[in-house]
Amino acid sequence: MGRHRKHAPVQAAMCKPASPPVWRRILTLPLVPEAVRQTRRDTAAALSEYGLSPDSAFAGAVLLVVSELVSNAVRHAADHSPTVDVTLAIAAERLVIGVADQDPHLPDLAPQAMGDGLRTVSELTAAYGGALSVEAAVHRCGKTMLVWFALPDDLGPYGRISHSRAL
Repeated sequence: MGRHRKHAPVQAAMCKPASPPVWRRILTLPLVPEAVRQTRRDTAAALSEYGLSPDSAFAGAVLLVVSELVSNAVRHAADHSPTVDVTLAIAAERLVIGVADQDPHLPDLAPQAMGDGLRTVSELTAAYGGALSVEAAVHRCGKTMLVWFALPDDLGPYGRISHSRAL
């Protein structure tokens, strides 16, 4: 008969993450005018859950930006896209917002070519140390408008939620 070897138990390595985990919320809504109001409500709730006061100037800027981006999707992409996906992610001391639709048209983000809504988005993100960009979807069957903001200095890397709840 074969010999049985006794194996030493394997111990799991205790690894400390190099950076905080990503906290994320994804909303998928029908691309109708009510989507703007619903996105604003859901975004305010998500920011509050993370620990950002919905009454702060920063949250006000974020809510205006997400409202403008979804409003633009309703106005310009509804013929091509039945839904809009709004992603909120916080990691590396940044808040990133993505608004994706299935309209392949990429807006011109040159300052002189932007409409009032995208100009407002660009100015607000810049005021909070961020930027606005647009990414074409794979096979050019849609796009994602991306904005990012630097998180306020007075908020820790996990907001007020515990490390174990960060997603």
